Amino acid sequence: MPSPVAIDPTHYAVVSAMITPAFFLTAASSMQISSNNRLARVVDRMRADIDTLRGLPQGPARVEQEARIAIHRRRSYLVLAAVRMLYAAISAFVGTSLGIAVDAFFGYRLDLVPTGLAVVGVLLMFAASLCLGHEAKLGLRMLDRELDEQLAKDRLEVKE
Repeated sequence: MPSPVAIDPTHYAVVSAMITPAFFLTAASSMQISSNNRLARVVDRMRADIDTLRGLPQGPARVEQEARIAIHRRRSYLVLAAVRMLYAAISAFVGTSLGIAVDAFFGYRLDLVPTGLAVVGVLLMFAASLCLGHEAKLGLRMLDRELDEQLAKDRLEVKE
C-alpha cells in the first residue's frame, strides 16, 4: 500500500501551513493574558484612589487625587484598546489557519485571504503593543510623580 504522502503530498503541506499561525496565536494569547492582568491592576488602583477621593474636602489634595484618577482612566482605556486588538488578532490568526484550509480546498484561488488575515493579525498585535507601551509610560510617570510627592513631604517633615 502506498504511503499517504505519495498519494497526496499537498495534504500534509496544508496541515503544516495551518499550524504556522498557531505561533502568532500563542504570542497574541500571551499578550492577552498579560494585558488582562494589567487592566485588573489599573482598575484596582483607580478604585483605591476613588475611595481616597471620597474622603477629601475641596482643595489642592482633591484636585491632585482627581488628576491621578484621570491618568488611571486613560491607562485603563489604553489597556482596554490593546485587549480588544489582541482579541481581533487572535481571530485573524484563527481565520488565517481556516483560510489556508479553504484556499487548498478551492484549488489555491484564495491565496490573498490567508495572507491578508495574517498581516491584519500582525498589525493588530503591533498596534496593541504600542498601546501597552504608552500605558506603561503613563504608569511610570505616575509612579515618579508619587515618589516626588512623598520625597517632598519627607523633606518637609525633616525640616520641622
